[in-house]
Amino acid sequence: MPTLPNPVRNPKATIYIGIDPGASGGIAWIEGTEVQAVKMPSTEHDIFDALHEIVHPVKYRGAHQPTVHASIEKVHAMPKQGVSSTFKFGVNYGLLRGMLVALRVPFEEPTPQRWIKRLEIPNKKKSETPTQWKNRLKGRAQQLFPQVKITLSTSDALLIAEYTRREKIINT
Repeated sequence: MPTLPNPVRNPKATIYIGIDPGASGGIAWIEGTEVQAVKMPSTEHDIFDALHEIVHPVKYRGAHQPTVHASIEKVHAMPKQGVSSTFKFGVNYGLLRGMLVALRVPFEEPTPQRWIKRLEIPNKKKSETPTQWKNRLKGRAQQLFPQVKITLSTSDALLIAEYTRREKIINT
């Protein structure tokens, strides 16, 4: 399991979580000015441990917990994706949803089109390769979070966390 940074927590803060559910995705969270992201852990236990530590950090157990909102990208099988990889992806997606429910974290499931539009990122151009498109998303995440080391695994999760933050601020 990756070592999660343990920033000082403000118990009155709100934590915004973004989850890119793919095996090469990630989990990101924003709390005040603290922004963190990790590549998707490789085992079910490590994923749960990571989410649990974000939602219920050790130093606040038994004390007031911050408010938490999460978004998990709503995705579906892609054309030309194999049956086995589609099944594995669906299992991982359901696992993440179940973990959020078990941790009592309210969540929404924005489509990629929705969070990309909300962050005012121009649509993928027909001439762009998937790699060019992913690098453009990574570049947008780097603009928003220059203090964070961003990888292709964590860029979408960071953007989804920022989408969640903006949506909850507007709707509160």
